[in-house]
Amino acid sequence: MKKFAKTFTAAAMIVAMALIAGCGGGSDKQAAPSGGKVTLKMAAHLPQSHPLVKAMQDLKAKTAEKSGGTLDIQIYPAGQLFNDKNMNDALISGGVDMGLNTVGRWASIVPAMDVFDLPFLFPTYERIGKAVDGGLGDKLGAELEKKGVRPLIWADYGFVQFANSKKPIQAPEDFAGLKIRGYSKYSTETIKALGASSVTMGSGEVYMGIQRGTIDGQVSGTTAMRDRKMYEVTKYLTVTNHGCPEFLLAINDKSYAKLNDQQKKALTDAAKEVQQAIRDNAKKEDLKALDDLKAKGMEVYVVPEGELQKWRDATKSTWEQFVKETGKTGQELIDICIK
Repeated sequence: MKKFAKTFTAAAMIVAMALIAGCGGGSDKQAAPSGGKVTLKMAAHLPQSHPLVKAMQDLKAKTAEKSGGTLDIQIYPAGQLFNDKNMNDALISGGVDMGLNTVGRWASIVPAMDVFDLPFLFPTYERIGKAVDGGLGDKLGAELEKKGVRPLIWADYGFVQFANSKKPIQAPEDFAGLKIRGYSKYSTETIKALGASSVTMGSGEVYMGIQRGTIDGQVSGTTAMRDRKMYEVTKYLTVTNHGCPEFLLAINDKSYAKLNDQQKKALTDAAKEVQQAIRDNAKKEDLKALDDLKAKGMEVYVVPEGELQKWRDATKSTWEQFVKETGKTGQELIDICIK
């Protein structure tokens, strides 16, 4: 009986101490989240100076703060881990935890992702965010989740333009004879619809390709043109605002599953804040980069609003091709974008 009493007393003391600790007795510090510190590696092919990579640095800081320092994101820009062509395979397989890539590179897995590259689908910056929030992001995100990848940020890259080293482009007929690099399937189809030849290559190969004469020009945003120093090899810039290749920051499902509830909330809350900041700054960043390119000596032609219809007419076949290839889903996505 004495032995039983001693055992009972010891057990009771343990329970009492646990209750006191659970009620916060003895300390006003929050308990560290279960699972300990987690480090996630993020791949990006954009250069360190690009606004979207800088936004990822904000995500890193916000996530660390909101998680109490238990979640660390290590960012590898400029293709240090993976380039735009092989990043998504690595993300799906778990070769990297997180990846920031253009949605056009996801289209081989989720064909409907190409909707962002349909020419002249979005007339303003504001309409892009409206479409993403109005169902476009949910529909496309659900398809990605079937592949074991979870979307975190739909990052507004801004609109893309045409740059080349040969001649001014002021109308669709001026594309004849040019070789232009496209960054995705429907970027390529747009180039062909305008009358140029399209060449496929990774983003890191474009500068050298133009310098060597393999290609004459490219389609890209003004921010990337500036940060990749494309003004050194391309003289002529035509502003059409014809496509908006949204970038997607995604995380591998297994990597996400490593996080505890506090860390998951920290990451998703920080991602929402950064997504909104990117959206708010997209137009400003585009215009600043355009001014920078002018200052570097590029000749800029902005297609007047009154002349854009002939550009729309010249590229309308790409919309028809998209619906033919994606069916009812593709048409539903277009309807979301134009309503």
